[in-house]
Amino acid sequence: MLTSLARFAMARPRAVLVAALLLMLVCGGFGATAKSHMVGGGYLTDSLESVRANDFITKNFPGGNPNLIVMVSGEGGVNSPDVRAEAQRITDELRGNPNVTGVQSYWSNLTTRSDLAGALKSKDGKRGLIMATVTGTDTDVQNRAADLSNEFNGDHDGVQVRVGGMAGTFADINHQVEKDLVLAEAIAVPVSGLLLVLVFGSVIAAALPIGVGLFAIAATLGILRGLTTVMEVSIFALNMTSALGLALAIDYSLFIVSRYREELANGRDTRSAILRSVQTAGRTVVFSGLTVALALAALAVFPQPFFKSFAYAGVAVVAAAVGASVLLLPAALILLGDRVNAWDLRKPLRRLLGRGETAPKRPEDTFWYRLVAWVMRRALPVAVVATAVLLALGSPFLKAHFGTPDDRVIGTFASSRQVGDTLRQDFDANMAASAVLVLPGFHGDAKEIGAYAKDLAAVSGVAAVLSSDGVYAVPPGAAEVKKVAAGIPQMAGSNGTYLSVGTTVAPYSPEGKRQLAALRAVPAPGSVLFGGAAALNEDTMDSVISRIPLAAGLIAIITLILLFLFTGSVVLPVKALLLNMLSLTATFGAMIWIFEQGHLSGPLGFTSTGSIDLFMPILMFCLAFGMSMDYEVFLLSRIREEWLASDRGRDANTRSVALGVARTGRIFTAAAGLMAVVLLAVATSEVAPMKLFGIGLALAVVSDATIIRGLLAPALMRLMSTGNWWAPKPLAALHKRIGFEESPAVADGDGSGGEQNQAADDAEADSHAVGEGRRMAGAVPRG
Repeated sequence: MLTSLARFAMARPRAVLVAALLLMLVCGGFGATAKSHMVGGGYLTDSLESVRANDFITKNFPGGNPNLIVMVSGEGGVNSPDVRAEAQRITDELRGNPNVTGVQSYWSNLTTRSDLAGALKSKDGKRGLIMATVTGTDTDVQNRAADLSNEFNGDHDGVQVRVGGMAGTFADINHQVEKDLVLAEAIAVPVSGLLLVLVFGSVIAAALPIGVGLFAIAATLGILRGLTTVMEVSIFALNMTSALGLALAIDYSLFIVSRYREELANGRDTRSAILRSVQTAGRTVVFSGLTVALALAALAVFPQPFFKSFAYAGVAVVAAAVGASVLLLPAALILLGDRVNAWDLRKPLRRLLGRGETAPKRPEDTFWYRLVAWVMRRALPVAVVATAVLLALGSPFLKAHFGTPDDRVIGTFASSRQVGDTLRQDFDANMAASAVLVLPGFHGDAKEIGAYAKDLAAVSGVAAVLSSDGVYAVPPGAAEVKKVAAGIPQMAGSNGTYLSVGTTVAPYSPEGKRQLAALRAVPAPGSVLFGGAAALNEDTMDSVISRIPLAAGLIAIITLILLFLFTGSVVLPVKALLLNMLSLTATFGAMIWIFEQGHLSGPLGFTSTGSIDLFMPILMFCLAFGMSMDYEVFLLSRIREEWLASDRGRDANTRSVALGVARTGRIFTAAAGLMAVVLLAVATSEVAPMKLFGIGLALAVVSDATIIRGLLAPALMRLMSTGNWWAPKPLAALHKRIGFEESPAVADGDGSGGEQNQAADDAEADSHAVGEGRRMAGAVPRG
């Protein structure tokens, strides 16, 4: 298949490249509006109790669970004429908006509900709140909240207006993620290009991976926009899948272009060098892409749109990166020929420094060979020390506390963050964090509800229990305890009622979890559904955690099967799985130390909330696992080639490992460096989960390409010796029938490495020969 694709591209190179350019323009144009069709979170599903509670209120008590909070403040206080006039203007506009319901404000409640008005005024009397519910789908709510935020936010004659609440928060996040994507790509593309020039020397060779990367970005946008027409797609997928597409496209192009230049240097003509490169490096790229795609596909077992959007978009993006690499590169290379080495910047640099041409090195003379030889002479202590270091780095993960994100994921420049900080610090109760208790079908009287409210108010951290008509209860001993059971809940026929529990406790903290458990333990006068921030967090965490074993099991099984088919060994797949887990444990521990415990919050510019978003470690696990397998496949392919060409003894195993690392070390460390650049560009985002994603994956990639592939993997393969290649006889026979087997190595006709006859090259390509023996420094086995 790969040979046929390469021949097709070489036969019609201009048509292939023009078609790719047109497709890139179409995808880019179609995907330009993807952001406006995405959802801010994608963390919730309709089956959650807390979501059903919110749906009940939305249907029966419009505005009963507000998602938009407008804060109006001034130095003269909330009752000054300027503040009152501005607040009244905003209130009137909201009430006149057909997409907004349940508008309540401090100022309109002064005469009708002084109790509620007190809850909507800050402790210092300078700030008042207007609360409302923006209606519509998640996408509609975000877009409408963004319009309201743009309309109201600002300073007017000494009066400050800030828009927040859940709807305002997601609107701010969406806007910031879109801005961050432009900045990340503006950093990643030129810096990657510069690094590729340093790796290749040639500007032309460096331009090829960048071209494929730009195609992958445009394809990603088109894919995401297409997915928004059939499902909810998280806004976070915009940055993450774009970065993934760019990183993988550069990674895969680097492998193929490096192999092509190597084949040219070994005497092949352009056509046979392309065929050979696609059969070897291209085959490795396809296999690596398959492992990444299947790891991402495992995310589909989670019910949340956040994960499903990454599963579907991620698989499509990986396919785009692989397809572009094995189809567009042959078309470009056949047109370039040996001009792929043009504009070699190393030559003028050497002349400037007075240095001559560097002589080619034998693999045994390279840094990587010497390093691995040193490691394998001390295999046991190196393995013990490296494992201990990685476990120590991962130890903070044992104390991880997970939660769903709130307005603190974005910087203090955002209006929603300013509103959230003020609610937490200057109000008796955080109205954005209230618990909501729904009693569907309740037919009792006010006394039952009053008694229930009084018991709820006795729970630690509860500021007040509110209904649609008034304060039902406040904590024992508070000044307004006389108002217990003062009102009757506003019921929608026989549908039931609800209570809102104001809290002074952060909903995602351990205290918030304990408070929710205490509220649930209070006997209710009927069936009750819990909603609000704390309940949403608990329900979401339970929903995600229950699916983790299934996702992890699928990834492990898929990995073991694919690597067995690739290597014919049952030992190497298990080793690869354990090393990946060890590497990711260290990465997650570092992320807990940085983002949950907040040790680098100042330099990195984020706010530590004492918890970490559970969705990010799961997403990072699947991505990092797949990318680690990318380097594992690339390394094992060369080690296996050396092993198959050896006498299969103990010393041959050691030499095969050293030669395999020596011949791939420079390439996969360059690939890891380039991928880290792309990921760190994502980490420039002003949204904390994006920082976590970029820094965490960059650390995982770099540590895997250095500590794991350079130290721990060679040490373990030396300790396991020839046992690396063991498989039970039935499985060995199965691999011989269906695995990725290779034909014997074929040397050049005269053994000199000169050019071969074109027809002979094509015949060799068609037979899928492994390569030209161990003499060729760049050969990669077909697997």
